[in-house]
Amino acid sequence: MKAVRPKKNLGQHFLRDLTIAQRIADTLTFDTYDTALEIGPGMGVLTQFLPFEQEKIKLIEIDRESIAYLQAKYPNHTEHILEADFLKLDLTHHFGNQPLAIIGNFPYNISTQIVFKTLENRERIPFFSGMFQKEVAQRICEPPGSKRYGILSVLTQLFYETTYLFTVPPAVFNPPPKVDSGVICLRRKENYTLDCNEDLLFKIVKLSFQQRRKTLRNSLKTLQLPKSISEDSIFDQRPEKLSGDAFVALTKKIEHGQLST
Repeated sequence: MKAVRPKKNLGQHFLRDLTIAQRIADTLTFDTYDTALEIGPGMGVLTQFLPFEQEKIKLIEIDRESIAYLQAKYPNHTEHILEADFLKLDLTHHFGNQPLAIIGNFPYNISTQIVFKTLENRERIPFFSGMFQKEVAQRICEPPGSKRYGILSVLTQLFYETTYLFTVPPAVFNPPPKVDSGVICLRRKENYTLDCNEDLLFKIVKLSFQQRRKTLRNSLKTLQLPKSISEDSIFDQRPEKLSGDAFVALTKKIEHGQLST
């Protein structure tokens, strides 16, 4: 079979190191799920180490050339190869309500969006593992108090236990990216339903980090909070100092204040 050309516009960097592919595949345990979805399999370097032929793995790929390659490589399992954009995929339509793990060497240009879609579908995704640009991987796992800590850190850590597994150098890819990569895994927390208005929480977190150098009092001005709420000492802090639980507490304060006015 003819090798697939990596396409810059799709953010494709094909992994060539089989040991690293095996290590990523080994993160799957199938303890709280029976099916996993590999995003962006390319030529199947990771797929070959997954139980794809046991029908525990589905593949989703947007690149037509990669689809043709995979169909030729796995002719008896073409019904489990989806030609689609994961970001637009209706998970319920394809997988019902069954628990589903996510795995992949993710296209770097949509990796953050993949995480946000996972968060939106957290009730059906108990496990997630894969490769990102190292900076993004570190940001997801970063604790409060640093410059890397931000929107992605807060929201992911509210619903998942995050673990940075290992760093991958550029040389093991075709073409080599300009930066290191990092592999992480996310395990959904037992209690992943928050005791607050989750839509308001997401809005507060995003507004707070849009002006991360400002105090919460300034960055949340557009919410037009009553003085009885905005004078609380928590509003003197900058967002990178707040843990996910602190943002939940802040959301409850604001929600209560808005409801009482």
